[in-house]
Amino acid sequence: MTQKSLRTELSKTYNLALPIIISQLGVILMGTSDNVIVGRLLGPVSLGAAGIANSVAFLIGSLAVGGMAVIAPMVSKLRAERDTSEQLSALFFNSLLAALLYGTFLSLVGYIVYRQFSILGQTPAIESLGAPFFILIILSNIPMIFFLAVKQFTDGFSKPAIVMYITLLGLLFDIAGNVVLIRGLWIFPELGLNGAAIGTIFSRLLMLGILLFYIRNQPAFRVLFHFSRWKADRSILSVILKRSIPAGFQAFFEIAAFSFAVIMMGWLSETELAAHQIAINVASTTYMMATGFAHAGSIRIGEAWGKRDSTGIRLSGRAAYTWVIGFMGLCSLVILLFGQWIIKIYIDDSAVLAAALPLLMIAAFFQLSDGAQSVGLGLLRGLADIRVPTYITFVAYWLIALPAGYVLGFAFHLGSVGIWFGLLLGLTFSALFLYARYNRVSRRPLSPEVIPGTAQSPGSLPPVSPPASAG
Repeated sequence: MTQKSLRTELSKTYNLALPIIISQLGVILMGTSDNVIVGRLLGPVSLGAAGIANSVAFLIGSLAVGGMAVIAPMVSKLRAERDTSEQLSALFFNSLLAALLYGTFLSLVGYIVYRQFSILGQTPAIESLGAPFFILIILSNIPMIFFLAVKQFTDGFSKPAIVMYITLLGLLFDIAGNVVLIRGLWIFPELGLNGAAIGTIFSRLLMLGILLFYIRNQPAFRVLFHFSRWKADRSILSVILKRSIPAGFQAFFEIAAFSFAVIMMGWLSETELAAHQIAINVASTTYMMATGFAHAGSIRIGEAWGKRDSTGIRLSGRAAYTWVIGFMGLCSLVILLFGQWIIKIYIDDSAVLAAALPLLMIAAFFQLSDGAQSVGLGLLRGLADIRVPTYITFVAYWLIALPAGYVLGFAFHLGSVGIWFGLLLGLTFSALFLYARYNRVSRRPLSPEVIPGTAQSPGSLPPVSPPASAG
């Protein structure tokens, strides 16, 4: 593993990750802008209601967000194996079918939660504002899931820039729509908090429409439109779901821990809930940017796997870890130095500021763990190692983070700080054990038995079942 080859891989990972990071930043800034606009225009109660609704809606959607991410390394691996245009077209259509299944099922789950919104145990003010906002955000998840499915192919083709531009355009549209619909400007009625959710629906529909139009008219993506291969294929759909469902639960377990932390904050007070929402929004921003390196690493590993390049697999992992540790270390420093000013961007309320600042300091310390565990999941996803990482995330968040947070927060009366210390413990456990798992799997010798897809038959998708190393 020469220094020169590592520098080359660092450069390739950076070039692939940068537009993905900007896209991820655009996505999280949609949530951030929603919170800033709601906090400034409607106050802390509406901010808390939006926070609880967004957290639960994103928790439900996380099964698709994590699940769809398995497709990009499958695409990069197929392209590295050459002569796979018909397989790519079949994979594309069946990925859309998987998105349809996810959208239908998760919307049903969201409706059930909406009908039972009171079980979240929030104050009457939070519940009355949060429930209608929640069901609108659930509807916006449908175009988001299809957008993510199509995005996997632009990323897998190593052309993530178009999604970056579309996401930034969607961000601008979302901000404008929020202000107009919340306040009721020009011909539009004043919709209050629900206006922010409706703005999100339209911005996600716009993003999906532009992306579909783009790939349909670009020569590089013509291989996806062999319409003779556009038919439901149970074997291909089964492969997608067998990989994506466990990967979705990886995201679910982490996001569920943070979402349940939101609920526990609501048990403390509306001020603590608003403070948590600000701190978690900052932490989510840096995390989503870190997932850009994770996604780039999974794509690079998928390509190396397709070429049967074991050295390339290890280089891809080392480059992704190097970038994310450096980036998250910088984010930690920025939070430590400018935490108070960051909070004031959201809301000018002394009580919320006092409650949010210690949470933000804890967030500064778990930046490295958060970034490292994100990259660990991405790299293992690229190697189709799904099952064991899913167990690790379950233990980290449901057996460590949440119980520790509850005990520290309520039994030891540390309140919100105790809940966040529990999250720190879970993230650190996840980061260490996922790295150990990646280090073990990536060093196993590659062989036709370990790497699927070595034997291709004309017109069929190469086998993509997990390798022998997958748990």
